[in-house]
Amino acid sequence: MRLLLELSECLSEKKADNVAPGLMVKTRWAPFPLVLLVPTVPAKIAKLLLPLLLFALLREPRSCSNSRLSPELGPCCSNSSSPWPPLLLAGQSDPKVVTSSRSQRSQGSAIVRLKVSFPAGKKAGRRPSVWCVVLNRLSCPTRPGQEQEEALREVTLSTQRLRVLPPAVLSNPMLESLDLDRNKLKHITGVSKLCNLKKLILSKNEIVDFPDEIQSLIYLEKLELNQNQIRVIPEGIFSHLSRLKHLRLNNNRLCALPRDLAACRGSLQYLNLSNNLFRTFPQPVLQLTSLQELHVQNNALRQLPRELFQGQSLKTFKANGNPLREPPSEVCAGGIQQIMNYFTQLQDCSGQEDKRVKTMFLGASLAGKSTICKSLKQGQTELVPEEERTVGIEISEFRIEDFTFLFWDFAGQLEYYMTHHVFITPQALVILVINLRMYKTNDDTFKDLVGFWINNLSMRAPNSVVLPVGTHTDCCQEGEVEEKRGHIMSKIAAMLEERKSNLSHFIDNLEGSEESEFYMDQWEKLKEMENCMLTILNLVPVNCTDRRDIKKLEAVILEHVKNEELFPEVIRVLPPVYRQVEAAIVDVAQSEETADHGMMDLQYLLSKLSLREHLANLGRELLQDILRYLHRIGLIIWYEEIKHLENTVFLQPTFLITMFKILVRYRLVQQLESISVDTLIGEHATIRDRSNWVWTFKSKAMLCHRAVRALVKYQLYSEGMQDIFEEIMGREPHRRRGKLFSLLEHFEICLEVRKAEALNPEASEFVPGKPWETTQGHGESWYLFPTYLNQTEEVSEVWGGDHPEDLHIRAYFSPEIPEGFFQRFLVKACSFYSTHWVAKVTCLLICNGKPLLIKENNQRAYSYLELRYRKPAERREFRFAWDFLMAIVFISQKLSEEWPGLHVCVKTPCRTAGCPAELVWPDTEGKNTVAKEEVKTCGTCSHRFRAELLLPRVPGQPEAPPAQPTACYYVTSYGTATFGPSSVHVNRQNISCE
Repeated sequence: MRLLLELSECLSEKKADNVAPGLMVKTRWAPFPLVLLVPTVPAKIAKLLLPLLLFALLREPRSCSNSRLSPELGPCCSNSSSPWPPLLLAGQSDPKVVTSSRSQRSQGSAIVRLKVSFPAGKKAGRRPSVWCVVLNRLSCPTRPGQEQEEALREVTLSTQRLRVLPPAVLSNPMLESLDLDRNKLKHITGVSKLCNLKKLILSKNEIVDFPDEIQSLIYLEKLELNQNQIRVIPEGIFSHLSRLKHLRLNNNRLCALPRDLAACRGSLQYLNLSNNLFRTFPQPVLQLTSLQELHVQNNALRQLPRELFQGQSLKTFKANGNPLREPPSEVCAGGIQQIMNYFTQLQDCSGQEDKRVKTMFLGASLAGKSTICKSLKQGQTELVPEEERTVGIEISEFRIEDFTFLFWDFAGQLEYYMTHHVFITPQALVILVINLRMYKTNDDTFKDLVGFWINNLSMRAPNSVVLPVGTHTDCCQEGEVEEKRGHIMSKIAAMLEERKSNLSHFIDNLEGSEESEFYMDQWEKLKEMENCMLTILNLVPVNCTDRRDIKKLEAVILEHVKNEELFPEVIRVLPPVYRQVEAAIVDVAQSEETADHGMMDLQYLLSKLSLREHLANLGRELLQDILRYLHRIGLIIWYEEIKHLENTVFLQPTFLITMFKILVRYRLVQQLESISVDTLIGEHATIRDRSNWVWTFKSKAMLCHRAVRALVKYQLYSEGMQDIFEEIMGREPHRRRGKLFSLLEHFEICLEVRKAEALNPEASEFVPGKPWETTQGHGESWYLFPTYLNQTEEVSEVWGGDHPEDLHIRAYFSPEIPEGFFQRFLVKACSFYSTHWVAKVTCLLICNGKPLLIKENNQRAYSYLELRYRKPAERREFRFAWDFLMAIVFISQKLSEEWPGLHVCVKTPCRTAGCPAELVWPDTEGKNTVAKEEVKTCGTCSHRFRAELLLPRVPGQPEAPPAQPTACYYVTSYGTATFGPSSVHVNRQNISCE
């Protein structure tokens, strides 16, 4: 009796199946069978039989087509011209492959590592054994003609600057996959000859007219025509494509779809229509009963049909960037299930219109934001003393006619902007308050009082509507108000014109590049930014002490929000239960039973709401849907994505801001110094400890856990909220963090820093495949607040200075690096790499003992992050170097997505001293290699450099000597024998049976 195992590998496969006895495993290599013959005989008997087995093997033709080995091996290897190296394992029974791995080498050779486990014997106490077999330098022959057949079936001609299809391609009837991505094709002629085509990629070309010949490709399964200029798709195309499964039409100029798209109802599973011009939902999509994924982002849709969500097939749906009313965008952001629940609530009743506008008051400190906000709310002048100015963000609500305004009053101090940008959302009315008494008609004053806010709005919420309001007009002389008003409006217009000019310049540079096809994604992003600019309304001068001016401002605001072109989403259609739950939540928040902080458990809130007669049947799922909606419009705060806060609802958003105010505030040092002695005693600290806290914070921008507790306790106790102190800070500081630290971590405001002085004896056991619960050490935790960093000397000393040979790249930001960006970037990067040194504008990360330097340079028209890494000493080290650099680049790119109006371009400076040229990086898709050429030439100095010195690329290995002839391998439980040149290593390890 014997058991056979075949391990054959094929180039056409992309992944490996599980290895099991008697099954064929396919990976990326050429076919290579590995045969294990396992007689179920004792080892001693096997020792005697081995010569006979070996003699029998050598007498056989060493081809796997031999029927006496296995009839299943014949079809795989019968055409092979090379002998196959067999591997024999004797003396064990019932083997099981545990793991297998392989690495490819040059000229077809490879290394195969295989672990085979044998069960325990019948005798008590015997343990299962594991054999580790390493087969080195095996030849991997391919079946004659196999590569040629694959080349005939699949052709990739992307980035070839093609303007017509090559005749050689059109004359290949066997072709099944054709990739023409990133070319310059305007027309597709002759493609109908490819009658067996299943996959056609025509994305990122210059096609205007939809190719009619596609209707002849009846076997087509995947079609991509995204990022062209197609306006119309004629009827009669899709009626012939009954097998189509995947269709991409995004980033075109489409406003309708042909009716015959419904012919793909039984096959089409993926459809992308994003970034087109649809104003109404295309009806043919409703008949696609097999559709699983649908994208309609960034169109002009006002309404979604409920029929779309009545079937069970749709699994993924994206519709952000549309002025949706029914369902509102805030509902769609909750996913398919929330949309389905929304329409379910509308089945038995009609929707109610909700006219609500989020209004954000921005401006420098002492501009008069709080005065205007409160005056509008009270309907009369309401002056706010300087000592009562806003700290953090104040939130209030009031109504004008049938419109509800949710006012967010942002503090003007720069220290608070670290958290401000998180709450600055699109589709809001921004009232930019400017103190005309302080305003001077010069560039510096404009930048501080106006330009800073316009710039950050352009990056954070580029589609916002901005209403400038000039205050303190009663303190200005006659004619001064109009002069300053004209100066402000002209400077804002110049800023927007400069931004538009810069975007056009970037677009022209990419279009004029000799390799423009490599920059299509960057070009597409720039075009979107060019079409998304701030809307600036005329400045309204206001005397805050005059009630008539307050009423005039109120009328101006109401006039603008009624303009549907400015505010297409101001009207939302909601089920009645949404309004009922909202009103009930407001009542609960304002009741005497609810604490001032308004922090409430989700289940407790549900029980409170269910006591009301009209909400007796309110379920948890529906409540969560409504809470998501109220969270997105800014009425309450519920961070369900934060593990420690998923069951906590903040009915008073101002309390959350209070938490931020404690640690991210103006004059934090003074707050530390003013901590009372009683508070210090309660935290087992002394006045000397307080002095040390102040010194450490000033010098290193760090606070220890006790200092944070003391600050929070001092603030909460002074506001009468001592009952929630332990919940906010955590009852066991060294084991369980409170809600505050979850918030700070979520918003990337601080970074926890621990000093690992010794091994932790309380650490839990690490078991592969199971979650590992980390435990806090015994030492006190410290928290780094990058906003307050100031020194750079330590980072410079550890780095040791820049070297000309360093790998060196720059990420340029336009118009500038946003305020707070670099600080959040530091927190993200340092959380991945625990060994680091940080300063105000520099950071040094260490990974595997290798340093990487990050520097911020934020000057006007010259804002960039610079990354430096020491040049690898050996060629094989380039992979790690570029992996490290690319990881940091992807962190910055991911973070920059939170600023939709921010343009980031990565470049590599020329390595010639004094040469100003820089190489612009092409589009990066995932983590694929950016550079394919081995040598790059600078267009300015004409010097040539190896590509791995400029772009992410792993240099090719030196040519290896010819592959050795194949060998026979003979492995037993008591020794190793080989025939022919080879390298075999066998290790045995006993493992316990548990």
